Amino acid sequence: MRFDEAVERLERRQPEHMPEPSLDRIRAVSALLDDPQLTYPTIHVTGTNGKTTIARAAAELACAHGLTTGLFTSPHLHSIRERMSLCGEQISEEEFAEEWRHLEPFLEVVDAQGNGAATYFEAVTALAFLWFADKPVGLAVVEVGMGGSWDATNLVTGDVAVIGEVGLDHPELGSTIREVATEKAGIVKPGKTVVVREQPDDALQVIEERADEVGATVLLEGRDWELATRVPAVGGQQFRVDGVHAAYDDLFIPMFGEHAVRNVVAAMVAAESVLGHALDPDATRGAIEALRIPGRLEVMSRSPLVVVDGAHNPGGAAALARTLAETFTWNRMHVILAVSSNKDLDGVVAALAPIADVWFAAGNENVRSFPPEYVAERIATAGGRVADLGSVEEGLAWARDAADPDDLILVTGSLYTVADARRALGGSA
Repeated sequence: MRFDEAVERLERRQPEHMPEPSLDRIRAVSALLDDPQLTYPTIHVTGTNGKTTIARAAAELACAHGLTTGLFTSPHLHSIRERMSLCGEQISEEEFAEEWRHLEPFLEVVDAQGNGAATYFEAVTALAFLWFADKPVGLAVVEVGMGGSWDATNLVTGDVAVIGEVGLDHPELGSTIREVATEKAGIVKPGKTVVVREQPDDALQVIEERADEVGATVLLEGRDWELATRVPAVGGQQFRVDGVHAAYDDLFIPMFGEHAVRNVVAAMVAAESVLGHALDPDATRGAIEALRIPGRLEVMSRSPLVVVDGAHNPGGAAALARTLAETFTWNRMHVILAVSSNKDLDGVVAALAPIADVWFAAGNENVRSFPPEYVAERIATAGGRVADLGSVEEGLAWARDAADPDDLILVTGSLYTVADARRALGGSA
């Protein structure tokens, strides 16, 4: 089987329709495969924002300490292969096709059992479980797709869970912080460890209740570990960490924003926890300095400065606005905004409004994108000036024509928006 054929067969499982939360299908598939996800230890990562940064950093740190580490993240920007990697090397087209050839008959058995067809995400998750077992890996770092309790990834052992910043995002997870935190705390496994970023009181209460219920150990930011100092630097930030097993000095990350550093620190604590001892200072510095995450406050070009970021909810947009103000200077800010229709568009607009001078309302190529006309309407209602509306690529072209060399062009609202922008600008995965 060829890679393109395997991807086409996977794509037939889109769009996804899951009428109610269920792990029945992914459990059935995994059982038929003899539960490959139980053959290796795992770090399991959830949160409203910052999941991918935590997961990628944890995987890089584990690899730097000699563990053959598989990484599973979502969504991808350009190719499904981005979701699965082994110490920085994406799954090859040949391996993907071979794993799909192995997996598909089992998916078809489950499809016929009367619980509905296995979804796109369930299929991809099962393929990652299988590939990691076949390599085999010594550790898997697995990012939750959405939520936690009912996410297809929640079949892993979860030796260390990580819960990043919790806030409101997917309406399917609940309308209150407590409801959302309940879903995310579902990844905490009996007798294991959970590394917890600083949280709203309601979220922390839920997480601690879950940990008490299952006898898990909580390692809480600000109590058991913390970012001790942080200084913006050229091309990134320098910082110091008080970890669980040791303090770490003279660290540099080529990323911007306090939220990014604190997510990396959470990953360091997760790595400490899975190893059971202090990290090697030199290996840690090297892994963190090499960290690159496309689409997260990524500078694509200069004069004018073009920045892309996948902020898709009010919390992410607010962190983006703070980080831009801390990191860059500009004369006028041109914002190209495209947001998925299940997101809080008004909240994203409100968070970016204080820094935006002119808006380009857009729709990205995902079928769930808000129409540009609706995005423009919500921006105008908030008092913003919409220069034009169309696709992300068109918005970029208009903004670059209108911008002076000392202006800043921001493309944001979704990772799908970022993917469109990176294709238009010649970026690669």
